[in-house]
Amino acid sequence: MCGIVGVFNYAVSEPVPPELIDTMRDEMIHRGPDGEGGVVLDNGRLGLGHRRLSILDLTEAGLQPMSDPSGRVTIVYNGEIYNFWELREELERKGHVFRSRSDTEVLLHLYLEYGKSMLHRLRGMFAFALWDEEARELWLVRDRIGIKPLYYTFVQGRFVFASEIKAILRHPTVPRELDVESFYHYLSFLTTPAPRTLFSGIHKLPAGHTLTLNDRGEARLERW
Repeated sequence: MCGIVGVFNYAVSEPVPPELIDTMRDEMIHRGPDGEGGVVLDNGRLGLGHRRLSILDLTEAGLQPMSDPSGRVTIVYNGEIYNFWELREELERKGHVFRSRSDTEVLLHLYLEYGKSMLHRLRGMFAFALWDEEARELWLVRDRIGIKPLYYTFVQGRFVFASEIKAILRHPTVPRELDVESFYHYLSFLTTPAPRTLFSGIHKLPAGHTLTLNDRGEARLERW
């Protein structure tokens, strides 16, 4: 279990403060007690953070956020790809060179090789956010069953996401307002159907879906 978080100021000129990413990220320290990381990209418009639970690669080579050698693609990821060794061997035959023994790095190289169609090659449980500097897009993905959580909101020209709602609520512009209809569902069924949550304006990415957001604030939710 790891924790991911991010803030994208797609329509706000002010940069994302690194200390804000740290605060939001560390609200989920229980998800990743083994390490932490953060980065600010795109001239300060995008901040990404990660809490790490070390399982596959215990070295610093597995730290996140992780970027490919060219710096084009950066990812924060929570989960496990069960067939990542098989995928890594396939990529190595195509000339890809790896610096770690982590499945995170395999995801990066899969994207560089296959683009978004990489999803159909994965077997596992995962939620991740990937920034493509060349395409100018932030891409959020959740696994087929929805084992790994991922929440998001749009607020005042900002896009905020995290593995847990309480990390999103640490952003000072995010209101804490009850969604009455979701509360009704919770009292009736002990759950709130996706994409709703108990908080107004905060959504859960449905299982087996992606959300693509470009630097103009245009968002696209798709089932994969």
